[in-house]
Amino acid sequence: MTTDIARDIVALKLRAASEEMCKTLQRTSRSLYVKETADFCCALADLEGRFAAYPRNIGVSGFVGLNVRATVEAAAESGPLRPGDVIIANDPYSTMGLATHLPDIQMIRPYFDGEEIIGYGWCFIHCSDIGGRVPSSISPSNDSVFAEGLQIPPVRIVRGGQIDPDVLRLVLRNSRTPEANHGDFQAMLAALETGCRRVQEILDRYGREAVLSTKAAMIEETGVRTRSALRVLEDGSYRFVDYLDHDGVSGVPVRISVEITMRDGTMHIDFTGTDPQVNSAFNVASQGTVHAWLVTRVLALVGTLDSEIHLNAGLTRDVTVNAPHGSLVNAQRPSAVGVRHASSSRVNDALSGALVQAAPQVVPAASSGLVVPVVLAEQRAGGDVVQVLEPMVGGMGARDGADGVDGRDSGISNLSNNPVETVEAELSTTIHRYGLREDSGGAGRWRGGTGLELVFEVHARASLLTRGLERRLFRPWGVAGGHPGARSELVINEGTATEQRPAAPDVIPVAPGDVITLRTAGAGGYGDPLDRKPGAVEADVRAGLVSVAAAERDYGVVVTDGVLDPAATASRRANRRAAGHGVGRGAEVSRWESVFGIEDYDRFVAALMARPLEERSSLRETVLREALDLLPSSFPAGDVEDAAIAGARDRFMTALAAMEA
Repeated sequence: MTTDIARDIVALKLRAASEEMCKTLQRTSRSLYVKETADFCCALADLEGRFAAYPRNIGVSGFVGLNVRATVEAAAESGPLRPGDVIIANDPYSTMGLATHLPDIQMIRPYFDGEEIIGYGWCFIHCSDIGGRVPSSISPSNDSVFAEGLQIPPVRIVRGGQIDPDVLRLVLRNSRTPEANHGDFQAMLAALETGCRRVQEILDRYGREAVLSTKAAMIEETGVRTRSALRVLEDGSYRFVDYLDHDGVSGVPVRISVEITMRDGTMHIDFTGTDPQVNSAFNVASQGTVHAWLVTRVLALVGTLDSEIHLNAGLTRDVTVNAPHGSLVNAQRPSAVGVRHASSSRVNDALSGALVQAAPQVVPAASSGLVVPVVLAEQRAGGDVVQVLEPMVGGMGARDGADGVDGRDSGISNLSNNPVETVEAELSTTIHRYGLREDSGGAGRWRGGTGLELVFEVHARASLLTRGLERRLFRPWGVAGGHPGARSELVINEGTATEQRPAAPDVIPVAPGDVITLRTAGAGGYGDPLDRKPGAVEADVRAGLVSVAAAERDYGVVVTDGVLDPAATASRRANRRAAGHGVGRGAEVSRWESVFGIEDYDRFVAALMARPLEERSSLRETVLREALDLLPSSFPAGDVEDAAIAGARDRFMTALAAMEA
C-alpha cells in the first residue's frame, strides 16, 4: 500500500468519524431543534484547532471555518488537559468567536495517543434555553450579553471521564428547559466518545504520524482546490452596500458595506463603511477574524464551483478580512449577539452583490435574506415548554440560466424543517398551512425563489418570538433587470377585528385561539421578466407560484382559465417594452440613498468610528432620526415629495459637517 493510498484511507476514516459523531448526537438528543431541525454539528480538529474532518451532509455546514484553539487554551489555564476531560463553553468573547451566541453550547474533548494530545473532538448544539431575559434567551432588544443568559467561559464539565456535578448543576439551574438541555448534553458527550473510539482505532492501525500528517494534507488539499475555484472571479475590487430594516430597538436601518478584492484566487473582504455596533442583539462577535458569519457566502460559492471539495479549514486559507473594531461585524464585549444570524444574512447578500460583479454567470441574485426561528414558549404547570416551532426561511436567488429554489435558502445554514406531526405533539398548537407563498419570488427571465407561508393556531397562553424577521422594508434585490422579491409579513388574527401587525417583533403574548401568519420574503429575479418564456410563466401560474394578475403585470403573460393566450401575450409584451419596466433593488433603497448617499454615508461612518465606542450607536441614531423626522413615518416605503427628500438630506449633511468639524 503506497503512502498516498494510506493517506486517502485515513482521510476517509476521519471524515466518516465526524459523520458518525453527528449521527450519534442527533439520534440521542432531546430537543426538537437538535433532533429534527439539526441545529448542531461535530468535527475533528488538528493541534492548531482547525477543523480537518467536517461532515458534508449533516448538521450546520457553515461553521467549518471556526477554530477551537483559543477555547482549549483558556480551559488549560487551570491545569493541563487529561484523557477523558471535556470542555464546555458558550461565551463568544472568551472563545474568540467559536460560540457565536449563548444558546450555542460548545463541547471539546482532547484526543490522546498515550500521554500526548493528537487533536480534538468538537460538537455544538443550539440549546432550547440558557436563561436570560426572555424564553429561548434570544431577543432583538437585549442590550448586552448579560441579558442573554448564562455566560459559560471555557471550563471542564468532565474530568477524567467523570461529569463534574457542580458545573452541570450550575448550567442546568440557569435554564428554563433543564431536562431538554441535560438530554442534549448527554448526546454531545456520547458523540465525543464515538469520535474518541474511532480516532483510537485509526491510531492503532495507522499510527500517530499518519493521523497528524493526513489532517494537514486534508486542509492543504482543500486550500489548493479553493484557490483554484476562486480564480473564476476576475481580479479587481467590487463593492456593494445592503441594509437591515432596523436594529431591533431604534427603528433605524443598519448599513452593511463590503468591498471584495480578488487577486489570483485570493480574496480580501473589507467591511469598512459598515455601521458601528448597535445597542441590540444584531451584533457579530467575529473578533476581527475570518469568522463563519462573515464568509458563509464565500464557502457556498466555492462549493458551487467545486462540488467535490471536502469541507475543512482549507476553505478559508486564502481569505482575509478587515472587520473594523467596534463595528456591527466586530462587536466588542459586552455587546448582545443573540440575533447575529440576521446580520449574517445581510452580510451574505452584500457579499453576493459584490461577487456577482466579478462572476455574473455564477453568482445569484439576493436570497430572501432571513432565517426566522419561530419560537413558542408555553407556560405549563410542570414548567415552561420552549420549542422552535419552525425555522422559517425564504427562497434562493435566481441566477443566469436557472430559477431560484422555492422556499429553501441555505444561505447561512442547512437547517431542516420540523415535521408538522412532531410540532403538534410537542406544543399546544395546530398548523393550518405550511407552504410556498404565491407572488413572492422576484420576477425575471429566471424567477427568484418564493418565500414560505406558515399559519398556525395556538391553544394555550404563550409567548411568541420571531427573532430575525427581516426584509419587511428593504426587498431582496434582483440582477440584470430582475425584480426584487416580496417583503416579509407577520400578522396575528388576519382579517379579524383583533388583527395585529407587530412593528418590531420581540416577545409577543398570544392567547388560545390566536392565529399567527408569517410570510417570508421571496428572492430576487435575474434578467428581464419580459424575456421569460411564456410557457414557464404559465407553469408557474398552474403551480400556484405566480397569480394570473402578476403574470400579466410582471411578465406581460396573459393566462385565461389556466391556459396561455399567445396572441394577447404578444400584444401585451409589445406594449410593455415600449413603456419600460422597473428593475433592480426596489424603490425603497433608491429613496433611502437619495437622502443618505453612499459616499456621504461613508464619511458619516468614518466620523462615528472616530468617536469613543460607547457614543457611536446613540449618536448615529440621533443624527439619522433628526433627518427622518422630516419624512413620512413609512419612509422609505411609499412615495415621498422631492422637497421632503431635499430637506432631510440637508439636515443630514449639516449634522455630518458638524461631526467632521
